[in-house]
Amino acid sequence: MRILSLSQRLTLVFALLLLGSCVLLGWMQVRTSTQYSQAVIQQLSSNLAQHINQSYPLVTKDGLNKDSVRTLFDHLMSVNPSVEVYLLDKSGNIIGDAAPEGHLKRQHVDLAPIEASLAQHKFPIYGDDPRSLETRKVFSVAPMLQDGQLKGYLYVILLGENYSALISNARINTLLKIVLISISLVALLGLIVGGLAFRWITRPLRDLSRQVHALEMGGMKEMQAMAALPLREGKERDEIDLLRQGVISMARRIAEQWHRLSQQDQLRREFIANISHDLRTPLTSLHGYLESLSVMSATLSEKDKKRYLEIALAQSQKVGTLAQSLFELARLEYGVVKPQKERFSLCELLQDVFQKFELAAQTRQQQLLADIQPGLPLIDADLGMIERVLTNLLDNAIRHAPERGTVSVRLWKERDKVMVQVSDNGPGVPQELKEGLFVRPSIASQSRLRVGGLGLMIVRQMLQLHGTDITLIEKTETGACFRFALTV
Repeated sequence: MRILSLSQRLTLVFALLLLGSCVLLGWMQVRTSTQYSQAVIQQLSSNLAQHINQSYPLVTKDGLNKDSVRTLFDHLMSVNPSVEVYLLDKSGNIIGDAAPEGHLKRQHVDLAPIEASLAQHKFPIYGDDPRSLETRKVFSVAPMLQDGQLKGYLYVILLGENYSALISNARINTLLKIVLISISLVALLGLIVGGLAFRWITRPLRDLSRQVHALEMGGMKEMQAMAALPLREGKERDEIDLLRQGVISMARRIAEQWHRLSQQDQLRREFIANISHDLRTPLTSLHGYLESLSVMSATLSEKDKKRYLEIALAQSQKVGTLAQSLFELARLEYGVVKPQKERFSLCELLQDVFQKFELAAQTRQQQLLADIQPGLPLIDADLGMIERVLTNLLDNAIRHAPERGTVSVRLWKERDKVMVQVSDNGPGVPQELKEGLFVRPSIASQSRLRVGGLGLMIVRQMLQLHGTDITLIEKTETGACFRFALTV
């Protein structure tokens, strides 16, 4: 079975709803018109039974006047064959009728509708039809009195058996034509108008479906083309337009992610190449000195052997430091390390870090200065990470500051942040680190990054885990100045 399109299904459902509504409306109209015509007939004929009762003496002192009844029945059948006349006693039992043999189906008539009609209730009022066990019809009724005493009722069915047979045939023939014509017209107009309307309504959806199919078949080229489509602003947008804008936003996001992944892959290649170069240099030096010791051990003096060993040890320590930094950076980047935040005093932490570098600073005759604003609040951060951040920054500052130089740390409060600034009077930050850390959005650059650069990368990753970042302050004089903020 062929699967219908969305517009075809909508058209079919619309046509079925129209047909159902037409049939229901036709039935309601026929029922309403029938009730209306019967109410009019009952109101117009409401005095018919009373007039007959006054014109024909149906009840005498001796009981039922059979001659008057026979004359009445013959007269009514010739004048108005649609009515049926019945004589009822006080209990509603039929005591006189003109029904052909076998047509009378009941011998008792319910008196409640008769009493309602005599009380002038709202028309139409339906009473029992003596010639049917289920049907109820409009009627006219009048009480039959003898010396002021109720003897029975003259009960006239206004739309009798003959009328029902004639009206049923005429109604069936007429309604059948009307219903068939109306249903055909509604179906035809519904299919045409519904098809055109739903085709116009679903046109944006079909266009969107073609675009999504093109995305599936065309790859990133089509994705970038869709991402370049404009987004409609404003509140006057329907559901299909919202869906289209959602697809465009998704295409933009995918294109951005693809571009970011491509950049990261390229930078990863560059980073691996740079790290390989940085590792190869100390390893080559280490290998060279160890090979010299192995080959020339007999000819070298003790002083040269000691110097070679010291150089080899320094190079191996450099390789170990670089490897450890790379391992720590990888753990930070891939989310292995999560900050365990707690509240602590940054002033006390800075004093502890200063104590670790006092000996190194004295050896190089450098000054460690702390400018701390009084009354600083506690901060909410990972104590170990922030200690590592301060340690890395102070270690870099001490190593790059000249002898008899100055390394200073400043702490102050701005709004709900505690600002930290570490500065020195060394040669400043190399251009390669500026490009790798503070210009490009990645941790790697085309320049080679040595241990100092990796330390700053680790610092930046740790601060980003705390929702902040490190900033390089450009200075007119020589020196480096780094600043970051921590949440109170």
